[in-house]
Amino acid sequence: MNFALILVVVTAVTGVIWALDRWLLAPRRAPGQGPNGVIDFARGLFPVVLVVLLVRSFVAEPFRIPSGSMMPTLLTGDFILVNKFAYGLRLPVSNLQIVPIGEPARGDVVVFRFPEDPSKDFIKRVIGLPGDEIVYFQKQLFINGEPVPTEYLDRYTGPGARASDNLRELLEDLPGARHHILEQAGRRSLNIRYRVPADAYFVMGDNRDNSDDSRRWGPVPSSHLVGRAFLIWMNWDSERLHPIFARIGQRIE
Repeated sequence: MNFALILVVVTAVTGVIWALDRWLLAPRRAPGQGPNGVIDFARGLFPVVLVVLLVRSFVAEPFRIPSGSMMPTLLTGDFILVNKFAYGLRLPVSNLQIVPIGEPARGDVVVFRFPEDPSKDFIKRVIGLPGDEIVYFQKQLFINGEPVPTEYLDRYTGPGARASDNLRELLEDLPGARHHILEQAGRRSLNIRYRVPADAYFVMGDNRDNSDDSRRWGPVPSSHLVGRAFLIWMNWDSERLHPIFARIGQRIE
């Protein structure tokens, strides 16, 4: 279901009814006569859906995390807010940029339209900027020939982990963006060497051995960017059937 398209259509239809009533039908009604039920409903709905459309398209949009590819930063069941103007104002549905504002920085957690199927939204971390050479070899990340430092912290047994996963938690020090990542001990590395083209970004999941990302399907064109994730506003643990309250209100870094 394309919610953005539905919202645009509902806004357009109710807006036309509101305008027709205001400037054509209302002046012709007898004194004291109100609009019929359909028109009255449309008049009341139009300002509500218009505000929702504007906020969702140009300010912030909620998303739900469906998988563990960004663990430990984001967990399955996290509900997040995405800044829709961080990388420029874009039209709803078409995602066409109309006002350039900013560009992704290395380390940003971004939502984008999946290059292989733009009807799907993905979320990953920006690793490579246009022109960067990215090498991932034996689970070591190199950017422009320089290894990205990592520090082993401990075995990861936090939310979303199973004992059989055998996950290791590390602190990765991207230039200007320190964050936690996970590796699965004993799992083979997906080794790549890639030069990021102009106007595109190389993205990876923080759960490095359990993420479908640019290592397989290439970079994200800037035209596919949706926005920058910045806040967890709710969480629902589907296994325990209750929220993880400590995650509510956390900033995404």
